[in-house]
Amino acid sequence: MSSPTPRYAVLIDGGFVIKKWQGRFKRFPTAAEVSAVASLSASNVSSSKELLRNYFYHATPASGVLKNPISKAEVQLSGSPVARQHEHLLRTLEHLGNFAVRLGESTSIGWRIGDRALKNLLESPRAITAQDLVPDIKQKGVDLRIGIDMSRLALTKSVDTIVVVTGDSDLVPAFKFVRREGLRLLLATLGHHVRRDLITHVDQTDDTSIDCLVQPTTNAPSVTSTP
Repeated sequence: MSSPTPRYAVLIDGGFVIKKWQGRFKRFPTAAEVSAVASLSASNVSSSKELLRNYFYHATPASGVLKNPISKAEVQLSGSPVARQHEHLLRTLEHLGNFAVRLGESTSIGWRIGDRALKNLLESPRAITAQDLVPDIKQKGVDLRIGIDMSRLALTKSVDTIVVVTGDSDLVPAFKFVRREGLRLLLATLGHHVRRDLITHVDQTDDTSIDCLVQPTTNAPSVTSTP
C-alpha cells in the first residue's frame, strides 16, 4: 500500500495581513487578494505536498455605540464602513474553496488618538480635536485559535508542514510545540520586520513582500484596519 500524500496547511493572521495590505496599498484587500497572499506564503512548500486547507483568523467587527468625548457625537460601530468591509471579506472567504474562517471577538475600550493625528501632533503641537480620536478596538481570542489549530494539526498528524503568516511573537509557544511534535514550520512575514525569537523557532522564514502581488492603487482612500 502506498503512503498517503504529505499535506500542508496555511494559517493566516488576518489582522496582520489586512494591516500590511493597507499600509502598502492604502486600501482594503479583497478575498481574492487574501487567497493570493496564501499562495505566495506557501511558495516554498515542496510541490509534492498537497494543500489541506487555508485557515484565516480574524475577529468579528465590534458592535455598540461610542460617544466621542470631545464632540459628544455618537458612533455606531457595527454600521460603519470599516465594519462592513471586514464583514464582507469574512463572508466571501467563508465561501472560497480550501478556506476556513476562525473568528475571535472585538471589544471597544474607548478612544485613542489616531496614528496620523499623533504624527501630526508630534510635528506641530496643538489642541486635540474630535477628529483626532478613533475608537480603540481590541481583538480577543485570535492568537488562541491559531495556537489551538496548530496543536490540533500537529497531534492528529493531519499535515507534516505548517505555514504561518504573521508577525506576532505571542505565537512562539505554539511554534515550539508543533516543532517538538515533528512538523516543519514555515513563517511568512510578507516583508515585515519581526522579532528574533519568532524567527528562532521556525524551520524557514520567507520575507517575500506583498509588492509582487499587485501594483499600488493611487488616489484610494485610506481606511483604518480596526474592525
